[in-house]
Amino acid sequence: MTKINIVFLGSGSSIPTPERNHPGIFIEYEGDKFLWDCGEGTQRQMMIAGLKLMKIKKIFITHWHADHFAGIIGLIETFNLSGRAEPLEVYGPEASRFIDAFSELSYWDFGFEIKTFDVNYEENKISTIFENDKYKILSVPVKHSIPAVAYCFQEKDRWNLSRAKLRKYGIEPGPILDVLKRNGKIKINRKTIRLEDVATMTRGKKIVYSGDTSPCKNIVKLSKEADLLIHDATFLEEDVESRKKAYLKKNHTSVRKAAEIAKKAGVKKLILTHFSRRYNNVNKLKKIAQRVFKNTDVARDFKKITI
Repeated sequence: MTKINIVFLGSGSSIPTPERNHPGIFIEYEGDKFLWDCGEGTQRQMMIAGLKLMKIKKIFITHWHADHFAGIIGLIETFNLSGRAEPLEVYGPEASRFIDAFSELSYWDFGFEIKTFDVNYEENKISTIFENDKYKILSVPVKHSIPAVAYCFQEKDRWNLSRAKLRKYGIEPGPILDVLKRNGKIKINRKTIRLEDVATMTRGKKIVYSGDTSPCKNIVKLSKEADLLIHDATFLEEDVESRKKAYLKKNHTSVRKAAEIAKKAGVKKLILTHFSRRYNNVNKLKKIAQRVFKNTDVARDFKKITI
């Protein structure tokens, strides 16, 4: 059985606290390791958590506010000083523009190749921004004060062949099984054998990360039937109403609205994150969200979960 390991490296918002670092989420799957956002202090958080920096292959930035990207500058420098040779891939809205700007801050180049991928933030559609034979990464534009996107890790469905069923049809192990998996069917003695005749399908796991956003339909669309939704929950609803103008300017989601999104999308589990520093006890926020969506939890720095 496959596993997706997730570590929260930061669960605070624009101003960090002693307990909550700037946003950063570590994802590990089948040997691949990458980050969703990389706020200030992310590399130190990884060291504390016992995670290997040099194994990071990809960084996905939701938007270019400093609390979500500032840690990438120091991380790149550490990669350079540690003799990194493997290319690093950076994805995000206008990623090439910002990585080019970072290169101007140094007297020397990065010391290794950085490949940038500009993620669509204007067209109202879900985009596939990376794909291999095991999984794909999707993105969709969200509503924030600057160009911003949400990300989705979608594991591909897996077919598990049954030895007993293969024997029933007289199919022996070998290259023919690769043909069956690839084409979905094969012919043996003029009889068509379909993949579903000899295998069972395991649905791929799905996790979604909103980044900073006000409530929007795109998040619901991207999160449909996800195993896990990690969503911005910066404020309580009453604080939204009392500071409406400031809230509209900041473009974040309240705790209750995040729970409503999870319910509407039919996700299995919701984890709230990106808490304002005004909340010392987030258990209150958790209870409020649970009134709308029962399977709600709250992020904390170094929280680890496995799906």
